[in-house]
This record gives sequence, C-alpha cells and structure tokens, in this order.
Amino acid sequence: MNGAPNVPAAVAPGDPSVISRHQHYGEFFGLSALPDRFGVVVGNCQAESLRIVLDAPDRRFVRVPPVHEMTAEEATKLHEIISDAAYVVTQPIRTDYRGLPLGTGQLAQATSAVTLTVPSVRFAGLQPFQAAIRVPGVDEDPPIVAYHDIRTLAEAGGIATRAALAPDDVRGVARDSLVELRAREERIDVPVSDLYYTLTAEHARTVNHPGNAIWLPLGARVLEALGLQGPVHDPGRPLLASVRSPLLPDVVEAWSLPEEPRTHWLVEGRPVDDAEVREAHRRWYAGHPAFVDAALTRLAPLLARWRRA
Repeated sequence: MNGAPNVPAAVAPGDPSVISRHQHYGEFFGLSALPDRFGVVVGNCQAESLRIVLDAPDRRFVRVPPVHEMTAEEATKLHEIISDAAYVVTQPIRTDYRGLPLGTGQLAQATSAVTLTVPSVRFAGLQPFQAAIRVPGVDEDPPIVAYHDIRTLAEAGGIATRAALAPDDVRGVARDSLVELRAREERIDVPVSDLYYTLTAEHARTVNHPGNAIWLPLGARVLEALGLQGPVHDPGRPLLASVRSPLLPDVVEAWSLPEEPRTHWLVEGRPVDDAEVREAHRRWYAGHPAFVDAALTRLAPLLARWRRA
C-alpha cells in the first residue's frame, strides 16, 4: 500500500474535526456499542466500499478508519476490536506500515476471527493515461486531483507522446494492469481480476477507484468465502465516486462503450476542465523535478505505450 512514512500528527481532542471523525467511526471509538457478532474490513479507501456492500442489519461490518489515516492510538484500538471480531477482511498491508503494527500478518496474529485477504485493486484499462503513485521523499500530492497523467509527466521530462492511443494499445494497457493484479492475487484469498474481462465505464472511476460493477460481485464472493448468507447490500449510490476521470474517445472506441466521451473531470460532482488540471500539474512538476524523474522511471512500461515514434 502507498502512503507517506509518517504517522498522522495528533490533534486536540476538542477539535471539531476530531469530534466529527469520532462520530463517523462511532462504534470504533466506543460512542456506540459494538454488535454481538461483527466483521471488520481493513485497508485503504477501497476497504470502506467493500464494507458497505457487506454490511446489513443482520450481518454487521463495523466501520474503521483507513490504515493510512491511523494514529498509534487508533492502531492499538484496531487490535482491540479485531480481537473480538468474528470476521476480518483485509487488503495486503506490509508489516509495520507507517511505523505501526498494521501489517496483514500482525493483524492476523491479533485475532482468532475468520480472516480473508482481498487485493488492492488497480486497473488502467479505462484510464490508460493515468497513474496513482508516490516516490520516496515527496509526500504531497499535486493540486486538484491526486493522479498523474503520463502525457503531462512526459512533457515535464522533455519526452514527446502521442495525442491518443490506438484501440490495441488501450487494450494493451488493460492487459498490463491485469497481469499485475493477477500476480498480487497469488497471495490473497478472494480474486477480482476476472471481473474486468467485460468492461463498462462503471468498472473504474480512476485507476484505483473501482465502481459498483466491482464492489457488488466482489462483496458476494467475500460473503461466500466467509460462509455468510444473504445478498450483498446495494447502497443505491455510486461508491468511490468523489473523483471521476475523463473518459477518452480512444477508450470508448477500444471497449465499444455506450457512453459518450467526457473531456472533463468530476470532482465532488463539479466539472473540472482537464486542461486546468494539466496546467496545475505542469507547475507542480516544475517545482518537483526529482519526482518527475523518479515517476517516469517507475512508469516506463506505460510511457513506452505513449511515447511518440
């Protein structure tokens, strides 16, 4: 999992943001009683979407903070809660993540619950220009959206790219994503990669924000693996939809999507021109040349598909 190495700074207990946070995670912080029998889903922002489709009045899954936001005190609290849980579902988390005992193995040792692992999902077949990465020494995100466009990155590095990809290249980016995802699935319990074999625009809002077309069937697989009865909970709203990437014409063509191409982002429902995002990121890259160099090295396979012949 990605994230800055530092543990979040402590804030005053009376801070309004702390009060709001405690209310949002009320059962976790003891503002309301834990159910008699409950599950927990641990991981990044994807974990909450999975929890939502698993949770039901007769099948509770308690909301917990994402691990990249946890303080040392909250990590201790998580260990206490999962020690009483009946089910623990977790994404792969490295040992001593952010200096805290939040690794998948560390959590498994803290509970006797039925424990399953699910993958951290990334898929670039609908956003073949996009990456969500961090590099050592640069903890901040670029402005407006925390995603990097390989075309803008390449420009910052003095590399010319094509204006668009051919359909075969779009599908090639998708295949590359699935190869990586299947490799990660070799070490987890519940797979997801085959759910991308047939695509809709709702399969990925960004490269790391799957849509309901993933969460509902993945939730059903998790319930089956846990031996739990009943259908998944459809929240009746889009999950992980606070940021939606542009939908390129070459992507629509490659997958024969029924949707019209969209050149703008949607950020909290507000249209944001892609040109505005790319210009803001150009300025950010100009102030972070070390990031540009490191990112282009890490993204070399993607860059190769976009590099102008």
